[in-house]
Amino acid sequence: MNGSGIKSILSSILIISILFAAAGCGKGPAAANDVFSVEEPDNDSTVIGFSQLGAESDYRSANSESIKNVFIRSMGYTLLFQDGQQKQSNQISAIRKFIQSDVDYILLSPVTESGWDTVLMEAKDADIPVILVDRTVEVEDDDLYLCHVGSDFFLEAQKACEWLKAYTDSIGMESGDVHIVDLQGTLGSSAQIGRTLGLKMAAAKYGWDVKEEVVADFTQAKGREVMRQLYSKYKDINVVYCENDNEALGAIEAIESAGRRAGSDINNRNILKRSIMVMSFDGVSPEAIDMVKQDKISCIVECNPDLGPYVRDIIDKYEEGEYPPRDIYVDEKIYSSSDRVKSVSVNDVFYDVTVLEE
Repeated sequence: MNGSGIKSILSSILIISILFAAAGCGKGPAAANDVFSVEEPDNDSTVIGFSQLGAESDYRSANSESIKNVFIRSMGYTLLFQDGQQKQSNQISAIRKFIQSDVDYILLSPVTESGWDTVLMEAKDADIPVILVDRTVEVEDDDLYLCHVGSDFFLEAQKACEWLKAYTDSIGMESGDVHIVDLQGTLGSSAQIGRTLGLKMAAAKYGWDVKEEVVADFTQAKGREVMRQLYSKYKDINVVYCENDNEALGAIEAIESAGRRAGSDINNRNILKRSIMVMSFDGVSPEAIDMVKQDKISCIVECNPDLGPYVRDIIDKYEEGEYPPRDIYVDEKIYSSSDRVKSVSVNDVFYDVTVLEE
């Protein structure tokens, strides 16, 4: 029997066993670490195993759909997909199942940066290339994965902070009057690390007052919860730096329930009359985009979820013997409700700001 035949049998066994577990004995849906196939493999398909970290945000859902829409049977692929439900143990279990089924490639969107050395070494020993999608990992040997494709989270933060500096300058606001709270994403994720670090460095550079950093886990409910706590603790907050759109939507709910307005009018000396500025990242949710148009979110730095075509291009070229760069960063925009800032400069590169209006 040839290699592709063995691969097909192994993949089919994996899928059948999981579907049986999911359907058997009336126990309800499959467990979080179960893997399911989007399509049944055939002998000629390239089998892709994708360990997605979860579905905690609009970005994550869009990112999953991008991968699913690209790796389909009509294009010669079979996709094995796992939702890790934001647990690294689920993701490690899925990767081992992919290795057991002898997939051709493994895609990994890691929930956190650390703790991947052992399982990625297992994939390397099995001669299965691993492509990091969206987020990155910290490993002792960079050869444990083929490449990373996604966003430069630190650059995203730099763009956001340069926009804030330019905006506050444009309204004559002193740096010492900028009082910020940071609603962080999942602690230890590369998105959280890059976006938090960018704000810290900008605050030190410009003299902003970062009152507190609180983990909000990239979710709307947690964003609402922690913003309520922060508002009751710090009455002089005038900027909420949310590390994704879902947190921003929750923060706006908390701000408005406290009788305040989310908006860009933050230079009013009367605390009760001035707005509280909300800043965010992603730009995926239609609701968040609408909030920009209403000036409830003042600035969003886009985090592009449409990574499927990039990954397919990497695999196509690799099949032809071309090794990809270690990091492939996607193009991303800046959205704002204000026309005061036309562009921002980071490391002598200018990025245009797109103004969204109703």
